[in-house]
Amino acid sequence: MSAHEQPSHPRETTVVEAAPKQLFIGGKWCSAGQDRTYDVEDPATGRTLCTVADADADDGLAALAAADQAQHDWAQHPPRQRGEILRRAFELITARHEDLSLLMTLEMGKPLAESRAEITYAAEFFRWFAEEAVRIDGDYAVAPNGKGRFLVMRQPVGPAVMITPWNFPMAMGTRKIGPAIAAGCTMVLKPAHQTPLTMLALAAILSEAGLPDGVLNIITSQSAGRVMEPVIRDPRARKLTFTGSTAVGRRLIEQSAEQVLKTSMELGGNAPFLVFADADVDAAVDGAMLAKMRNIGEACTAANRFYVHADVAEEFSRKLTDRMRSLRIGRGVSDDIEVGPLIDADQCDKVTELVTDAVERGAEVVLGGRRGEGQGHFYPPTVLTGVPADARLTREEIFGPVAAITTFTDEQAVLDEANNTEYGLVSYVYTQDLHRGIRVSEALETGMVGLNQGVVSNPAAPFGGVKHSGLGREGGKVGIEEFLETKYVAVGGV
Repeated sequence: MSAHEQPSHPRETTVVEAAPKQLFIGGKWCSAGQDRTYDVEDPATGRTLCTVADADADDGLAALAAADQAQHDWAQHPPRQRGEILRRAFELITARHEDLSLLMTLEMGKPLAESRAEITYAAEFFRWFAEEAVRIDGDYAVAPNGKGRFLVMRQPVGPAVMITPWNFPMAMGTRKIGPAIAAGCTMVLKPAHQTPLTMLALAAILSEAGLPDGVLNIITSQSAGRVMEPVIRDPRARKLTFTGSTAVGRRLIEQSAEQVLKTSMELGGNAPFLVFADADVDAAVDGAMLAKMRNIGEACTAANRFYVHADVAEEFSRKLTDRMRSLRIGRGVSDDIEVGPLIDADQCDKVTELVTDAVERGAEVVLGGRRGEGQGHFYPPTVLTGVPADARLTREEIFGPVAAITTFTDEQAVLDEANNTEYGLVSYVYTQDLHRGIRVSEALETGMVGLNQGVVSNPAAPFGGVKHSGLGREGGKVGIEEFLETKYVAVGGV
């Protein structure tokens, strides 16, 4: 590693050097074919942090072979022992919280406070599913005619193919790995090429916690399609789970159709944030800061469209702008930083395009609106008002720190506008009228609603969307269902 490639602080160097950088296949760390590697970038500086293995299709199929070979024995593993592995991994993650948080900040850019929150959140999926492993149940019933019995059992679906995004490098992995381990499924997981280090560190932790060889296999690569399509189309794969964009999700669903895989998809969002005239405006601003600025706005759950009643629009916009203006921007490794860089230059370009389009169509820039200069992929907290309905950012995910505000006066009209999108992941509603809160929550076409709450994610609750925002649910009691098949045995002669 050259001087240009070194992180700027000795502890940063130590954390990066300690992270595994090879493929993890069959319980062993190994190089990619022909020793191929690629660079991992620090988005705050544009410098190279390190190089990691760059897998090809053969490496992916080798990982699937390892998962397939381990599947039978792993499915027979006692549920209590599967849960104890998850519990030990939870404890190891908790013990290494600070190093994992710094590693995540270095490769993804989010401030340390955000990384710490994610590590805590990610670990909770292991604690939750450690407890669910022993609660997989079935059924027994007498046939309606009394002649025979119904025996229903739940069994692991088999080797699961997992593809995770860069915005939550560990939590999107534990949200899938936890239930798969609890259910008795083996796995091939490909993390996003921008953020492989956190997931490789997690693989090492799970191995230390006692996960048998071949149960979890990690493939890092610059090209998800080149590596994972052959794996998805292979008959040994029985499950596909993906978190990412709707466009990629559609392609993966098409690929999964060949083997009729059990599929779960957590895809894009276009979350509306509704503030009614009777809302507690200060509470709504608090919630808006969470819903908009969590993870620098790079979240599928991020509030994308703010619809604020005309009676409180001026107060809400002013207070939100003041809060956004006060945020400290910079490289996230300092504890006082609240807004880090976006993930890469492409994401900066996209946010710039969306803001420019909105302004050209008549929106007013109240705060921000211009990307940062110098090194790193920084975009400042931005507030737009008077955003027209035909602006691109009302239809497309912003994935950046941009709050787009529109006013309304009629409840039904704003519901129609909020639902006027192909997406349906999450909505946010602020009102002090209980009846309105329930009525609006029922009318919104999303899989989740934050009612007077700016964060909905919780390992103990079902996470997922409707329409083009996905299929299935992750987390909660239903999260393990995605990794189980139901088998019915008809018992005669009774």
